[in-house]
Amino acid sequence: TGVVPFVALLLLQRRPAAGRTLLVTGSGCPGHGLCRSNVQEQTRRQVALLNATAQDLFSLYLKCQGEPFSSESDKLCNPGSIVFPAFHVNRTSERKDIMVAMYRLFAFLNASLGNITLDQEELNPTAKELLDRLHNTTKTTRGLISNLTCLLCKNYNIFQVDVSYGESSKGKSTFKKKQQGCQVLRKYVQVIAQAARVLLPHLSPS
Repeated sequence: TGVVPFVALLLLQRRPAAGRTLLVTGSGCPGHGLCRSNVQEQTRRQVALLNATAQDLFSLYLKCQGEPFSSESDKLCNPGSIVFPAFHVNRTSERKDIMVAMYRLFAFLNASLGNITLDQEELNPTAKELLDRLHNTTKTTRGLISNLTCLLCKNYNIFQVDVSYGESSKGKSTFKKKQQGCQVLRKYVQVIAQAARVLLPHLSPS
């Protein structure tokens, strides 16, 4: 583990490992001058889009895994063992703290989606709609991370954040891979709704 520069983090690919969180500030904020003029509005739209499509992604995932996942999702997809990054912010928290928490959350999610996508490419290679949705969600998440990077650098001079990742599914059985994916996606539905409630008011036009 250690501090992960933003640029390196955006290039991280799949099969994530566990880590710990640590916030670092400094004077070397790279690339924040490249922020688009509408970065805040774009970030708001990305969060809203992820929130609006999360349940459909989870439902489609279940459908493509077949039985027993389709009929026993409450039991098999219970996300109790899935540990997302701590999210101890609310609407009244400092905007900087919210942005950092969001960055950690979506970095974790991006890696988890990559892991799920890899597994589904192997287990369900003909499930085009599911694979397309996973790829599109990952693309949106990656764009959101880029925008949060920009906002953190530009507004708070925060250019490095150490993040935690979930458990890899590498080497697990087909059933366990499917189960881990549905647990993560169910947790995602819950967490993205909370994130949207907290973050969107801070991104609305003033």
